[in-house]
Amino acid sequence: MDPLKPQAAERQAAKRGAANRAAADRAAQLRELLDRYNYRYHALDDPEVPDAEYDRLMVELRGIEAQHPELLTKDSPSQRVGAAPVAAFGAVRHRLPMLSLDNAFSEQEVRDFDRRIHERLESDAAIRYSAEPKLDGLAISALFENGLFVQGATRGDGETGEDITQNLRTIAALPLKLRTADAPRMLEVRGEVFMPLAGFERFNREAAARGEKPYINPRNAAAGSLRQLDPRMTAARPLDLFIYGIGYVEGGELPPHHGALLQQLRRWGFKICPQSRVVESIEGCLEYYRTMGEARATLPYQIDGVVYKVDDADLQRRLGFVSRRVGPSPTNFPPRRR
Repeated sequence: MDPLKPQAAERQAAKRGAANRAAADRAAQLRELLDRYNYRYHALDDPEVPDAEYDRLMVELRGIEAQHPELLTKDSPSQRVGAAPVAAFGAVRHRLPMLSLDNAFSEQEVRDFDRRIHERLESDAAIRYSAEPKLDGLAISALFENGLFVQGATRGDGETGEDITQNLRTIAALPLKLRTADAPRMLEVRGEVFMPLAGFERFNREAAARGEKPYINPRNAAAGSLRQLDPRMTAARPLDLFIYGIGYVEGGELPPHHGALLQQLRRWGFKICPQSRVVESIEGCLEYYRTMGEARATLPYQIDGVVYKVDDADLQRRLGFVSRRVGPSPTNFPPRRR
């Protein structure tokens, strides 16, 4: 037996091993870079690199994963698109119901809302509220286990929604892996998928050019896009996502105030509505409502009111979690001007 053959085989095996380790290290580096760039772009609205550089790195990562399938991970940025079409959406039972919001349409109804909260708390102290626009989109939930996205669902009837995991995965504003080692073991976040106005107008122009029927409004466009049976169709639509709260949580601690919770979620990689505010007392709520009414015509997305939530989590529990949606009125929340 030629004594050089085993040595040559060992050298070849060593070279392959070194190449595999180099590929694994580069893939991990690329995933970290792409996750960071995606976070800066979507959650912080502060792009770190040009789109062309992001695309170049994504192509490189996909090339490595194609050559080394064993390196592919579920949370890889390359896995937002690629799932096979589904025959039908399955059902998802919400661990905690996704409740609808109570409505108010006048200043007096908002004051009555605040008065009833004070009565139930048996307190005259001013209450701090978390206020945010009510986006005209589709409510969703996204479940994370040990920091990894595992399931997405529509609100449905509040108790049971449709499984849209693969379609939700295509929306770049949703992190596939949380930017923390201290996430709860189970974390369900809730938010609104919407189509920004600029994307809606561009999509309808392109649809008309193809001879297709355009969508009536951004809400219908978002809902229709998210319910495509082929995730690649969803990925081609200009969808965005704001997270506005949490549902089921297990195995972790979260901030005791809603405003602070939103900032925590933002640090973990979620996109939060930049118009969200914490306001003092009912007067702060009404001032916020007037401010959003004035700003409505210039916002890059469609809204149909504002939402108030008691900011203190302990008070929420005592009240049974009270929130109020305040809808448009002719006097202080004029229709959007186009």
